[in-house]
Amino acid sequence: MFTGPNGSGKTNLLEAVSLLVPGRGLRGAKFSELARRGTEASGGWAVAATLRGLDDNFEIGTGTGDDSERRVFRLDGVAPRSQAEIGSRLAAVWLTPQMDRLFTESASGRRKFLDRLVVALEPGHARQIAAFEAASAQRNRLLANNGADADWLAGLEDSMARHAVAATAMRVALISRLNTALAGGVAAPFPAVTLTLECPIAGHLANAPALRVEDFLRVALQDARRADTVRGASSYGPNRADLLIADAVTGRSAGLSSTGQQKSMLIGIVLGHAALIAATRGTAPLLLLDEPLVHLDATKRQALFRALETQNFHALLTGTDAEPFDSLTAAYYRVQEGRIEPA
Repeated sequence: MFTGPNGSGKTNLLEAVSLLVPGRGLRGAKFSELARRGTEASGGWAVAATLRGLDDNFEIGTGTGDDSERRVFRLDGVAPRSQAEIGSRLAAVWLTPQMDRLFTESASGRRKFLDRLVVALEPGHARQIAAFEAASAQRNRLLANNGADADWLAGLEDSMARHAVAATAMRVALISRLNTALAGGVAAPFPAVTLTLECPIAGHLANAPALRVEDFLRVALQDARRADTVRGASSYGPNRADLLIADAVTGRSAGLSSTGQQKSMLIGIVLGHAALIAATRGTAPLLLLDEPLVHLDATKRQALFRALETQNFHALLTGTDAEPFDSLTAAYYRVQEGRIEPA
């Protein structure tokens, strides 16, 4: 438990820990924005940790070199074959005050939230999304050129179809498993929610095998070339999906719920996801909770503390004051001007 005044560095600490797993970390910031500012700054940054696994200890290090927008990883001092290898050794789940806007912001924010949940269990999902986006960007550039080669376009659309179906299948599988876990009460007493993927590709996958859905997408993308030229974006793909969240008992959309109810739903999803990772991997993920008590009443605060204690999560929490956390059994530290001391 880390407490301290605003601007003392509490969120920076959690962000540093979040960078030990693939992705852009807790804030989703550009890597070039993470470097220390000032005359003595090197222009790069690095984070390293020693962690205890099921069988032994291991070390993860990451940071930027000459290219401030590209970071590298080290696993026990050696470059991994891929970032998915890092993701298979360590998972992290987080909750920040900015995520409170999840239910009212654009579908893009909900997709990113969903994809973080998927990557924590299926590290290869990030590669599927990145490959689709790369092929889609190339296709958009070619479509903007009226003399684009048809065979080249067909090759890119084949790649888009394959990666889109693979990414969507992973999203569907995660949602199914998480819904089952939440229905089983792993996040009680926080409200159980039902997650739904609103996505044409997911609809086709529910009624046809993956290879047939890929064939459908290839034809659909070819037919949509003219419209996509005007739009400047692909009409089909995982980029057209949305994550719908509703109360499992009442069916009320999360977007129509109160701020406190939304926060309770979000905590339930995060706790359920962490429990699912622990059950699947045999070891709990890192759980990073930045100012988690905002919008929670006293009963829900106590419920969160009991969940953290009984499920034995590896949790790091922050708050401006220690008093609201008094009933939480934890190690307490004070953060002041970038320094951490026992409280």
